[in-house]
Amino acid sequence: MKILVIGQGGREHTLVWKIAQSPLVEKIYCTPSNAGIAQIAETVSIGDDYFDLANWANSNDIDLTVVGPEAPLAEGIVDIFNEHNLTVFGPNKKAAQLEGSKDFAKQLMTKKGIPTALHRTFTDADQAIEYIKNIGTSVFVKADGLAAGKGVIPGRSIDEAIQAVKTIMVDRAFGDAGNSVVIEEELIGEEASFTVLSDGTHCFPFVSSQDHKMSQDGDIGKNTGGMGAYSPAPVITPDIHDYVMEQIVYPTINGMAEIGCTFKGVLYVGLMMTETGPKVLEYNCRFGDPEAQVLLPRLKSDLIPLLLACIDGSLDQHTDVEWYTEAAACVVMASGGYPDLYQTGKAITGIPEAESIEGVNVFHAGTKQDNGNVVTAGGRVLGVTALGENLKTAIETAYRGVSEIHFYEAYCRKDIGYRALSR
Repeated sequence: MKILVIGQGGREHTLVWKIAQSPLVEKIYCTPSNAGIAQIAETVSIGDDYFDLANWANSNDIDLTVVGPEAPLAEGIVDIFNEHNLTVFGPNKKAAQLEGSKDFAKQLMTKKGIPTALHRTFTDADQAIEYIKNIGTSVFVKADGLAAGKGVIPGRSIDEAIQAVKTIMVDRAFGDAGNSVVIEEELIGEEASFTVLSDGTHCFPFVSSQDHKMSQDGDIGKNTGGMGAYSPAPVITPDIHDYVMEQIVYPTINGMAEIGCTFKGVLYVGLMMTETGPKVLEYNCRFGDPEAQVLLPRLKSDLIPLLLACIDGSLDQHTDVEWYTEAAACVVMASGGYPDLYQTGKAITGIPEAESIEGVNVFHAGTKQDNGNVVTAGGRVLGVTALGENLKTAIETAYRGVSEIHFYEAYCRKDIGYRALSR
């Protein structure tokens, strides 16, 4: 098979790395790619016009296209590829609204009785501010549209919440994603990530994981795209796993089908484990990043048949999927200043030394080649991932890998996995 992967981040490097292990795969292409992906897949410079991409895929006999990021999905790349009779993995534009609009997601949850935070949606900043003043409790203010994982701002005081509304709706920090906001009560508890594949009817759950969204140790600082992850997440017990599948995942998939938005692809459910049980924080319609960096290395079975089964509706036939028993941890190394202003084009050293450590893989996110050198090209630069016999070992090994890598003002959180270790 010839495979085309769309994307250029750590998630896409991990996907390419996993896809390359399949005996079914003959050749992998990637656009726009990064310095790590380019070591495995052929980089193709096609641009970001989806019709051009589809024409290229047809001209080059691509058997399967795997879409990594959320933006192309929300913009309808799957629909365009389908129109060109191409096999493509990911939800279509209607189904991708589940991530593309938080208000859409909240309406579905309300209709299906899926547990989530109390919430209201506003298209007028003044009305949103008045609502905040009236309720007087801690809230989260969320840009309705896509904001690269950064459009959620805590408002733990009235002043903080009002400023969050102004940042999103008045200052337009996230552009059109802030045309409306969802204001919801703050949920207290421990977060977890629940990832499944769906063919529109059947679902296949991945092992559990937990992300670290905040920029600084102890889950303080600013919201980011994710500073690290680990798997498994002990907070997801077998009973909670079953509850999430029965009360959240299947009602979501069934609810989407009922409104004519059949969901085929990756459904990521961001959960808060509250005193009264799991509640949904958000949906994503693709693999999490950096969750992909700990989930895919733990998958022992071939990924390609699972992706194809999502497309053709045969996911229920895959009952023999195997997992590695080892735990996995990923530490994101970021450019100084991220998630605010940061510099790029800085030389990176030590990646081969890190990967020489048994169990370590370094997945590139914001990197590129410059005159034969790997340099920084983004806020989140690398995901240093390790497998270990248990979480403690995996985390320690990942940090050993981090210690080998250097670039200008590199920083990472030092406490990845602390909640699991405290258990």
